Amino acid sequence: MKNKIVARVAWALSITALVVFAGFPTYWMLTTALSSDTELYKTGQDILPHLERLGAFPTAFLSMPMLSWLGSSFVIATGTTLLSLLLAVAAGYALSRFRFYGKGVTGFVLFATQMLPEALLIVPLYALFANLGLLNNLGGLVLANAAFTMPVATFILKGAIDKVPFEIEESARVDGCSRMGIVSMIVFPLIVPSVAAAAIISFFDGWNEFLFANTFISDSALWPASVGLASFLGQFFTPINLVMVAALTFALPAIVFFLIAQRSIVSGLTAGSVKG
Repeated sequence: MKNKIVARVAWALSITALVVFAGFPTYWMLTTALSSDTELYKTGQDILPHLERLGAFPTAFLSMPMLSWLGSSFVIATGTTLLSLLLAVAAGYALSRFRFYGKGVTGFVLFATQMLPEALLIVPLYALFANLGLLNNLGGLVLANAAFTMPVATFILKGAIDKVPFEIEESARVDGCSRMGIVSMIVFPLIVPSVAAAAIISFFDGWNEFLFANTFISDSALWPASVGLASFLGQFFTPINLVMVAALTFALPAIVFFLIAQRSIVSGLTAGSVKG
């Protein structure tokens, strides 16, 4: 009995320490956002936040277009997620169920896209987007991000589709169900956890978009929040407290979304890796 109590206490302390360690950066952003320039640059920052200074948040929103930046980030993240899943479901099903010439090469090419750093493609993509009129366009950022997230989502969904018994599809085809009906009404509901995991990965990739947006978007009204945050870094002075207000506002939706969807991430990523 004593050993069980000691083990539970040790486990609880370990979890508490891990939560504190993981959450400390967010807490420090809050204390920094509620500190004055004098405290940050001269006397030093207090450990406890000055909650009476919460008025800095509406002031920051009035002094910079945070809502517009957050809206751009949401559009990029949502568009990247939807486009990546639409293509990944079709590609994952084809790689899992069909036999065709060049199947192995296709899988290798999808995998090889993850070996190329985004910075290597900036110049050719810029020239291509300029010719297509996709500069200063959030749709161009959706296409660029989906090109990198779709292969990852494809392999996640392929692993999940491999576990779906093929006999179920044969029974549906005998009953006259079309290929599209099989995918949408039979296969898709069975791989929802993996779809959720792929969606979350794609969403966060689009939400954290910086490199392409910083290069392709010159209109500050269309900047995502990540580029807007970087614009506060000045040569002689940087308003740290305002930067932290914006950073905390940008990070909180992602943190809440991750906490809600973390079970889907774990179950979805492991769905295609363990054979029952």
